[in-house]
Amino acid sequence: MPRSPAAPPHAAGVRWWPAAVLVLVCSVSLAALIGVTASAHGAPFAVDRALHGWVVEHRTSWAAVVAVAVTVTGSGVPAYLLAAFAGSVLWPAVRWRGALAGALALVSVQVPRIALASWLARPRPPAADWAWSASGYAMPSGHTTTSAAVAVLLAAGVYRSVRGRARRVLLVLPALWALAVGVSRIYLGVHWPSDVLAGWLLASVWAGLLGMFLVLLRRRKAGAAPSSEGEGS
Repeated sequence: MPRSPAAPPHAAGVRWWPAAVLVLVCSVSLAALIGVTASAHGAPFAVDRALHGWVVEHRTSWAAVVAVAVTVTGSGVPAYLLAAFAGSVLWPAVRWRGALAGALALVSVQVPRIALASWLARPRPPAADWAWSASGYAMPSGHTTTSAAVAVLLAAGVYRSVRGRARRVLLVLPALWALAVGVSRIYLGVHWPSDVLAGWLLASVWAGLLGMFLVLLRRRKAGAAPSSEGEGS
């Protein structure tokens, strides 16, 4: 009787605990930040006021134009197109399903973000300080959360499809883009710095949970494949 093949080493060797550690650390940090913000009734922290004031005082018109060009890529249609592209790279067998999965993955991070923002109802900085239009509550920053989540999807697509030295370079680009989007929200004066920090923390929790789910799903499929082959032999 033939032996059932062992689970693929690349599937069995993937560990879920690094993602769990990320979720734990970022969840605790986000909960602490939200708790302190709620206890202050949404008022900005001293560091928020200091950084915001410095940015507004030193902001230049040409840099604000660059910040606007960056910030518009971090939400709405551009962000969802990037998420769909990343999904199609991750699931190349049926690209339209991958694109749909990428878009839905981005939707999944919007639900907790909107819920948190609505519950906190934190006001934005004074509109007189804005260099671009904005709407909704401040924390967590929507553009920051969205761009960070898209960056995770893009990085996963790069990791799957690119090999060699180019992979290292291309893995950095999504992170730099998401960082630039978050900074642009502060530079344009439409968010307090702690709003952006909350967005990054929320996206990190989401990424960790998604990573844990995918690793456990991959292990389950790897474990089910040998048993299925054994039953058919």
